[in-house]
Amino acid sequence: MKKKFTKDNACPCGSGKPYAACCEPYHVGTVPQDAVTLMRSRYTAYVFQLEAYLLATWHASTRPASLDLADDAGIKWISLQVEGAGSSENSAWVQFTARYKVNGKAGKMTEKSRFVREEARWYYVDGDVT
Repeated sequence: MKKKFTKDNACPCGSGKPYAACCEPYHVGTVPQDAVTLMRSRYTAYVFQLEAYLLATWHASTRPASLDLADDAGIKWISLQVEGAGSSENSAWVQFTARYKVNGKAGKMTEKSRFVREEARWYYVDGDVT
């Protein structure tokens, strides 16, 4: 039997904090104060298929019209590891590896994501997947 996720469970982003004290506040309106926090909250949004949050935190210059996350229902996100980050006042990068399973088969993706800050908000711009 699959365990039901609650807000007291550890956040999927890997912080070790409960979801309610970690990414949930960002998903309901708190603005992430740095690119790493935004990236972690976006990973968790992919885990929970929160398309509206993902689109709202994607820079308008590169934002797709939709993500069709229902098409990704077979993906189970397993873990996130932040491997590096750097920032200046209004731009940042975060490199991470996300592990997942598709139809029981393990995989991983590594991305170096780019972010910009406009009007005191960080936005995901794009990334290079390796």
